[in-house]
Amino acid sequence: MEIVVCVKQVPETTEVKIDPKTGTLMREGVPAIINPFDLHAIEEGLRIKEKVGGKVTVISMGPPQAEEAVRDALAMGCDEGVLLTDKAFAGADTLATSYTLACGIRKIGRFDLVICGMKTTDGDTGQVGPGLAQELGIPHVAYVNRINEIADDYLVVEKLVEDGLEVIKCPLPCLITVLKGINEPRLPSLKTKLMARKAEVKKWGAGDLEGERSRYGLDGSPTQVIKVFTPEPPSKGERIEGPPRIQAETLYMKLKELKVI
Repeated sequence: MEIVVCVKQVPETTEVKIDPKTGTLMREGVPAIINPFDLHAIEEGLRIKEKVGGKVTVISMGPPQAEEAVRDALAMGCDEGVLLTDKAFAGADTLATSYTLACGIRKIGRFDLVICGMKTTDGDTGQVGPGLAQELGIPHVAYVNRINEIADDYLVVEKLVEDGLEVIKCPLPCLITVLKGINEPRLPSLKTKLMARKAEVKKWGAGDLEGERSRYGLDGSPTQVIKVFTPEPPSKGERIEGPPRIQAETLYMKLKELKVI
């Protein structure tokens, strides 16, 4: 089975900086890690490979430093790594990101299954997985908590919903986004880490992909950040003293003055 796992490098801190001109995250020089949800996507891809055979290719989009995330995935056991990196990809929203990843996956070639983490910790939208499936023209199942069956032309998965679980049979090729509860990611060994340091990571830019340049990065992002600001702290409340009856009457009059009641 040909499996593609999508990963993203995210800031390893909550103290992120915003570019005042573009309204996007400034990632250069910021300590970063693989998005925690994507670790579970990698692990699930590896478990499927160990069960039915095949190959796991990891793909990421980001600045040159995102190569570290790809190498970390190789250290876990992925077979090949691809990094989509180009200034033309910078500032992409979820739509442009989905399109760019789809172009990269098409260049990789044949695939049976694409696995994504449920969401990323920096964006928290959960939109790229479904958007990528739409761009690739394949079915998808989100919030997958377990894979029950793997066949040559379909998967049977359990999907977490508000009031329980749904069991879905999905034809291949397809895309799934997985939850943290689906598995426990393995830790790479020293040997695999050393192998990952020497492994080739393919780096593709806009000129390497058969896509429309107008759909990459900020140019291809209909979601534009107009303004980024820190909200003012709420004003201090007022304490009403006195017996309960006086407190109630005072509160009533103040609410009436504010036209709340």
